[in-house]
Parts: sequence; C-alpha cells; structure tokens
Amino acid sequence: MNNRLIYFPFGLLIIILLAMALWLSVTVLFIGALSTAFTKIGFSWSDALLLLLATFIGAGINIPLTTMESKVPVVTDRLVRGFGMIYRVPVAGTRTNHTVLAINVGGAVIPIMVSAYLLSRFAQTIPYALIGIAIVALVTYKIARPIKGVGIATPVFVPPLTAALSAILLTMAFCPGHHDCLFVMAYVGGVLGTLIGADLMNLGRIANLGAPVASIGGAGTFDGIFLSGIIAVLIV
Repeated sequence: MNNRLIYFPFGLLIIILLAMALWLSVTVLFIGALSTAFTKIGFSWSDALLLLLATFIGAGINIPLTTMESKVPVVTDRLVRGFGMIYRVPVAGTRTNHTVLAINVGGAVIPIMVSAYLLSRFAQTIPYALIGIAIVALVTYKIARPIKGVGIATPVFVPPLTAALSAILLTMAFCPGHHDCLFVMAYVGGVLGTLIGADLMNLGRIANLGAPVASIGGAGTFDGIFLSGIIAVLIV
C-alpha cells in the first residue's frame, strides 16, 4: 500500500518546469519586488520559499482517507496522458477493484492550511474570497475531465489564471488599492476553487475511472494549485 501512496504525480518535464517556476519566483523575491508584498501579509521571502518547497516536496506524499469500490477494472498504466500532460500513476502490486481515496500533502493539506491562515488574518476579505472561490470552482468544474487511471484533471493554467483575473476584478470593485485583498483572493480562490471544482465536485465519478489511487490535490490538479500560489505572488 505504501508504495502506491508515495509517488510524484508528474513526469520529468513537469518537475523541470515547476523547478524553473520556483527559481523564478525566488529570484524575484531576492530582487525585492515581491518581498514587500509578503511582508505586508505577514510572510517574509524565506517564509515564501519554505512554503513553496514544502508544497513541492509534499506533492509526493498522499495520505489515505478511505477506500471505495471501483466499478471498472483498475488500470496498471504507469504513464497516462491528458490535456497534453503526462501523469505518473502507481502500479498496483496485485489486481484489485478498489480505489484508494487520498489527500495530497503538497496539493491540498499545505495549501488549505495557508488559505485558512490568510482568511483568519484578513477576515475582511472572506466575503469577496468566497465569490472568487465560487467562480474558480465553477470554471474548473466545467473544464475538468475524467482520465482513466488518474482521476480528474484540468488544464494547468486555467484555474490559476481564472483566480488571478477574478481577484483583480473583485479587488477593483470592493477594495481598490489593497494588495492584501488581491493576494488573498488570488491564492485562496485558486487553491480552494480548484480543489472544490475539480476534486470534491467530481468525487462521484472516481469509481468509474479505474484509478488505483485518487488523490485530492494530487495528479491532475496539483500543477494548477501550485501555480496559483506563484501567480498570486507575481500579481501583487
């Protein structure tokens, strides 16, 4: 069971791209353009770096929540393609008709904790953040597609860009000039909106995908959630 729950949900190319994105955001933080934004909301550049690293490393850790019966034979493909991406999925040791429902540490646990912290620290943004979450969740749900052997997948850039655009418009309408509103709504909307729209609203479809492990915030949605954090930083 353990070797099926600890694995990276993406291939070498995505690791390189995410590493480059991480390097870019850290470089900008060192320059100082974004360190001010993090300072305003209670984070230093080192806090941001640790959060991004923890998210990246946690992407390989899935915590099992429950087991559900699969309505179709569980596939044993190691690499599965979807939306032009290649997802790495575990190979079951024995044939089984059960799917393990898990939650990804880097793609769900850590981002949810950060979102809760931001909403508690900036409680005045909660009503607007909820609107942003609803927008991202609806868009993500509409574009999410089931991929056999993986779970529910979404195009990488759609959820974070939707969250960023929603945050910009909501900030202009309700709290112009407040960078904390912009960051909180972009991050929280991208994270929670993606998790709700892609994973939670599609839980009923998991049993028909034949995936050995279906991870909330894992393969199929992790990339969008990770980029939501980076884009939220870059637009402040």
